[in-house]
Order: sequence, then structure tokens, then C-alpha cells
Amino acid sequence: MPAVTVPTLALPRLYAQAQDQVRRVLGIVTAPSAYEGDGFPVHRAFAGIDKRHLDPFIHMDQMGEVLYAPGEPKGTPWHPHRGFETFTYLIDGRFIHQDSNGGGGIIGDGGTQYMTAGDGILHIETPPEDLVISGGLFHGVQLWINLPAAKKRIAPQYQDLQGQDSALVSSADGGALIRVLAGSLAGHTGPGISHTPLVITHISIAPGARATIPWPTDFNALAYILAGQGSIGSDDRPIHHGQTAVLVDGDAIRITADAVQDQRSENLEVFLIGGLPLREPVVQYGPFVMSTTAEIQEAFDDYQAGRLGTVPAGAIQPFRG
Repeated sequence: MPAVTVPTLALPRLYAQAQDQVRRVLGIVTAPSAYEGDGFPVHRAFAGIDKRHLDPFIHMDQMGEVLYAPGEPKGTPWHPHRGFETFTYLIDGRFIHQDSNGGGGIIGDGGTQYMTAGDGILHIETPPEDLVISGGLFHGVQLWINLPAAKKRIAPQYQDLQGQDSALVSSADGGALIRVLAGSLAGHTGPGISHTPLVITHISIAPGARATIPWPTDFNALAYILAGQGSIGSDDRPIHHGQTAVLVDGDAIRITADAVQDQRSENLEVFLIGGLPLREPVVQYGPFVMSTTAEIQEAFDDYQAGRLGTVPAGAIQPFRG
């Protein structure tokens, strides 16, 4: 798992306070498997979680982890979005992004892309030709973040952020590496700029180590296990790869890695996110996230009429080998 990694001894430390209340686990769900785009495997991390506990997040997939043979890597064809933001984090492999608003770039190991669909955009995410030909390891996360109703029709925007842009800190004893990918955590600010207050982190916890992470009391908290096993929350609930914990009531989050991890990962790998709930009506249908069904219908009408943008001349397309 070669997402950006550095020795924790050289990093600033993240300390929880003695009086901090560790959040309890409201529930744990196991992500079902599915296929996305041209057929790459995903785990639907939020399946079975009440939308009230997800707000301001809408949807999240763990993409892979999969070792492709030559000719097998797959992506998504050109498709539309409106009314929300996508956050894509690549742990292993490479992806090309291009959109109808002029955004584009290559996401590499540890890199992220932050796309504000806003009023409407067409885009594509696909592995580059050389990776399709050679095959290789592919692993990442895509998160959908709701936009407030007042910002759903803002102009689209694209942020191309590389792994070295992330803020890196360690747990109090150095046993965990915390990558702040977006938002701010205890004064450490990641590179992604969101229209919704949030924090997005990837935490690697060494076997047998425990991390206590200070957390904004007004944010929700969702912990998805990318790899490994351990325990989480004030009651140290067991949790393992492919599971999401909903954490409530408190201003710190405690995660402990089992002393022995599985063969897939050296550490317990956790995608820990949270945000300020919008508490607004949400209607999602396919690639559109709006506030009313009438706005969803308008989005479809605008897409069919070409008002969400056009595919640029000479645009990249999925390489089929």
C-alpha cells in the first residue's frame, strides 16, 4: 500500500486531551461488493447506513484492491454529474481524469482529485494506456460529498492534488501515520478545498498500536477499514477490512490495531472522515444529487439537451487494448 508514507518520528504529534470523550460505536456495517463503470470491482462502504448518519456524505466506494493482469484494468466512460462534489483518492495505481470544464490530470499513488460538479459537468476516469497494457495493482476510494442547496448550481471546479500535498502527522506515541487529505484536523490542514466543512484522513496504524484522534464535536464520524483488523470506539468494538463504523457522542476517536494483521497489509488501514451535517433534503438519482425530484428531472433534461457540457474534441477515451 504505497500511499505516501514517511517515518513518524519526524512528524508533528496529534494529541487528544485527557478530558476528551471517546466516541462510541453506533453501528458497524459490512460493505457489499459490486461493479462500477466498465466493470471494475468496488465495495459500497455506506450500504445499510441511515442517511442521517452520513450527512454531508452521499456515497463511497472502495475501488479494488485488485491486481489486474495485462489488458484487464478498467475505468468509467464519459458521464455527467450535478449538485455535489467527488473526492477520489488513489492508493495504488494511476488514473487519468478529464472533464468538460477543462480540468484534467493524472492521479498517482497517494494523490487525490477534488471535482466540484456544481451546475453540471461531464467527466471520465480511466487508467492510462500503458497501465492497461501492463496490468498492475489498483486501489483507491471515491467519496461523494453533498453541496448545500444554495451552492448546487455553482460553477464546476477541479483540484488536482498530489500525494506530497497532504498534511502528515503522527499519533501521540508515533504508532500511527495520519494523512490529512482535505479539511482541517486539530490545526493540521489538508490540501483539498471543500464547499462543505469536513475532514478526510487516511490512517495507518502499526500492529498493536492505538491511536486516539481528536475530533470536532459537531462533525459526524465514519471509519472505513481499507485493510487489516482491530477495534474501535469507547467500547473497543472489533472491526475488519470492508466494514464501516458510525461513531457518535464525543470529541475523540480511538482505534486500535490487532497485534497480528492479515497477509494483505502490514498495518491497520483506516479511511476516517467526518463533516458538518447540512440537514437539508437530499434526492439522489444516478449521477445527480439535488434537493427535490423536480431538480433531478431538470438535471436529466439539461443533460439530454447538452447543457451540462460537451465532450471535448480529441478527448481521452477508455483504452480497450
